[in-house]
Amino acid sequence: MVRTSAPEDAYTAEPFVPERGGLPALRRAASECRGCPLHRDATQTVFGAGDKDARVMLVGEQPGDQEDRQGKPFVGPAGKLLDRALAEAGIDPAEAYVTNAVKHFKFTWAEPRKRRIHKAPTLRETAACGPWLAAELAVVEPELIVVLGATAGKALLGSSFRVTQVRGTVLEEEIHGRAERLVPTVHPSSVLRSDDREAAYRGLVSDLKVAADALS
Repeated sequence: MVRTSAPEDAYTAEPFVPERGGLPALRRAASECRGCPLHRDATQTVFGAGDKDARVMLVGEQPGDQEDRQGKPFVGPAGKLLDRALAEAGIDPAEAYVTNAVKHFKFTWAEPRKRRIHKAPTLRETAACGPWLAAELAVVEPELIVVLGATAGKALLGSSFRVTQVRGTVLEEEIHGRAERLVPTVHPSSVLRSDDREAAYRGLVSDLKVAADALS
């Protein structure tokens, strides 16, 4: 008997990505993605959301606990902080498209299995989800990408990316075959973890103002 490997063993979402149909088709197909093992423990796929004609796309790392439960990106504490920072910087959150480099929540259990703790995805897991992010970019065609944190930066710009070196600057790079402008900044969750939360928040707003200026 010939044994075949599961799709997740290939670590690529490519076979699950539809060729046409826009964001609704992508979202439906992503709900059935088995392109890596992360789907096993997650509650559901958390696909991108927002204006399909958005001028700006914000790319984070992966869904958190609340996002995994609700099936929507950036609905937890970090998402609420991000909305506030965007509005203060002059970007209407309702006119943006938000997504993550990885579409399933990766976590470990805090004893005694009452709380799920975020665990950073590996480069292999991030690369496996790359076809979904490429498809979102192709449909939305944003004028600017705001890169939220190191994992998103590495997914888009390679493993040598360091957010501290380029945050708050406008980069021009080819991403998935498209010429893109990007503004990297920290992930809003890092602001919530900061010892000096107010200073970290001001830094995030400052970076987002660079993005707002780039769109004006």
